[in-house]
Amino acid sequence: MPTVRMYTTAVCPYCVRAKQLLKARGVETIDEIRIDVDPAQRDHMMAVTGRRTVPQIFIGATHVGGCDDLMALDARGELVPMLATA
Repeated sequence: MPTVRMYTTAVCPYCVRAKQLLKARGVETIDEIRIDVDPAQRDHMMAVTGRRTVPQIFIGATHVGGCDDLMALDARGELVPMLATA
């Protein structure tokens, strides 16, 4: 299973929802990067993704996007196969 990395904040309901979906699809470990406690990480996230909002989710090297993007990926049946790739 590829590494799942997620830029988050402590009080983000979309982050919680995204984590719940990933766990339901078999992800045991999510590498969380808290941008609310490390402003340099927010700058890095914005430079890499071009987005300001959290969550920003990466599966392996692929930037999936935010919570809505993750949900859409799952609805299209593409999330599980993506998580299954080594």
